Amino acid sequence: MRLTQYTDYSIRVLVYLGVQGEGLSTIGDISRAYDISRNHLMKVVQQLAAAGYIHSRRGKGGGIRLNHPPEKISLGMVVRDMEPDFGLVECFRPENQCVITGACLLPATLNRAFQAFLDELDKVTLADVLTPDKIPELTLKLQIN
Repeated sequence: MRLTQYTDYSIRVLVYLGVQGEGLSTIGDISRAYDISRNHLMKVVQQLAAAGYIHSRRGKGGGIRLNHPPEKISLGMVVRDMEPDFGLVECFRPENQCVITGACLLPATLNRAFQAFLDELDKVTLADVLTPDKIPELTLKLQIN
């Protein structure tokens, strides 16, 4: 299973906001901390807000913060909400044109593996990945900025 860069950025935004706590952050802050394009992050933040993961406030003194405690944000749900599709192989995609679809047993095996992947992510919350000693570089970088 490979996650898109979009989902990677989504998780990074949530980690950044989780480290910041209740304070407001800006897209510019996050962009600088991760050296990621501000334009890419704007799209990510917009979708995270629409999905209810973050709260955003516009205007002077505005910014973004987590909408829920980190313990309530499951990485499995974030991945489900941010990934555009889970078409691991041709036969998983809506436009499937694989000629052996009816006779092949591979989809059942891949589907079980994929479900196990999501089940593991469901067990992990944002709080579980925010242990400061496990992300010292990010914590240090955030304190400097």
